[in-house]
Amino acid sequence: MRKVERFMRERNLEVGDYVRIIEKENGNVSVYEGIVMNPYELSSGETLTLKLDNGYNIGILVDQIASVEILKKAAPRGEVEFEEVFPKRPNLPNVAIIGTGGTIASRIDYKTGAVHAAFTAEELAKAVPEIFDIANVTPKLLFNIMSEDMRPEYWARIAHEVAKMLNGGEDGVVIAHGTDTMAYTASALAFMLRDLGKPVILVGSQRSSDRPSSDAAMNLICSVKMATADFGEVAIVMHGETGDTYCLAHRGTKARKMHTSRRDAFRSINDVPIARIWPKGEIEFLRDDYRRRTGDEVWVDDKMEERVALVKAFPGIQPEVIDFFVDNGYRGLVIEGTGLGHVPNYLIDSIKRATEEGVAVCMTSQCLYGRVNLNVYSTGRRLLKAGVIPCEDMLPETAYVKLMWVLGHTDDPEEVRGMMLTNYAGEITPYTRFDTFLR
Repeated sequence: MRKVERFMRERNLEVGDYVRIIEKENGNVSVYEGIVMNPYELSSGETLTLKLDNGYNIGILVDQIASVEILKKAAPRGEVEFEEVFPKRPNLPNVAIIGTGGTIASRIDYKTGAVHAAFTAEELAKAVPEIFDIANVTPKLLFNIMSEDMRPEYWARIAHEVAKMLNGGEDGVVIAHGTDTMAYTASALAFMLRDLGKPVILVGSQRSSDRPSSDAAMNLICSVKMATADFGEVAIVMHGETGDTYCLAHRGTKARKMHTSRRDAFRSINDVPIARIWPKGEIEFLRDDYRRRTGDEVWVDDKMEERVALVKAFPGIQPEVIDFFVDNGYRGLVIEGTGLGHVPNYLIDSIKRATEEGVAVCMTSQCLYGRVNLNVYSTGRRLLKAGVIPCEDMLPETAYVKLMWVLGHTDDPEEVRGMMLTNYAGEITPYTRFDTFLR
């Protein structure tokens, strides 16, 4: 038993107790009040963690704690309080919120002191009551996973649930999703949801709702608002700058998370965001080439070939990397090449072997901004002769998802090439705009 657990047992402390602690360190006395949190599992076990009233956590060495006073005991576990479900109002649009997990679905349980990685979509909706002034909200928890555990089979489940809701009368759908792989899911839905005529909005948060700097509430408010707009595409809605001024709606096939922790981590790459959304309700469309609402019935085309890999070119990469995927039955490779779309010349023979054996090989750029052009240098021309498909200005993850979808429909090399170079969901822009770089 670690020191902190022994300390808590000896003083009858439980996670969720509200306590006053007096700390003495080098003759200095400090007083803290807060909720006892679960001991951090990877710590040395010598620190008691409190969540202060301001929302921040603090760790106090147990050897420096002079006294502990329990001001309020934790509520019994399993005790849950819910508000009544908001009644539907006929003058408001209908928006479904699908919960899949992620940071936006994390919260502190102030009865037990624990921060949950996820909770039901209904709790999520009720935590932000402002959304009920925007729409009649129908929440549903589809599954509860962290974003890094997302899989292609889950994309299909989401797509079918979205189609069922939109065809069943919902005016838009918001999907609460972890940010790390949100762009992959957005791309997958953009290809799977055919004849889409209503908004499908993915939303997440960089900071959990128990933190004072959380972006969860504002992102959700702006997402529900965007889900009621005259708009018929898949988009990602997240903070547009570091403050709480507005959110941006990014086309699902052109968005990428560009920072590990900033609230405005998402950017439209090689493209302009679709709209700016203010939390008070105003929507400013920043372009006019987006799909509007239609009355079409959406259908799901979820044929996906999962034996596709995303490979990054790097100095010293060995041909065995390409050979491995060919020898193990992979049907497609997307390469993040350097610059205009290059790999070391000694890799080209293995790539040629891959295409000759029926493996589709597509080239993107790890630069992200700009376009692939295999006609400029001799390396690129050799790659073209080897059968590589240049993917214009597609993001690597978008090309990866698209190749899975394309190979789900055909394995004919010419058809694969034609489909990869066809713009289905805004994944390819017709020309490179100078004003999109690091926008």
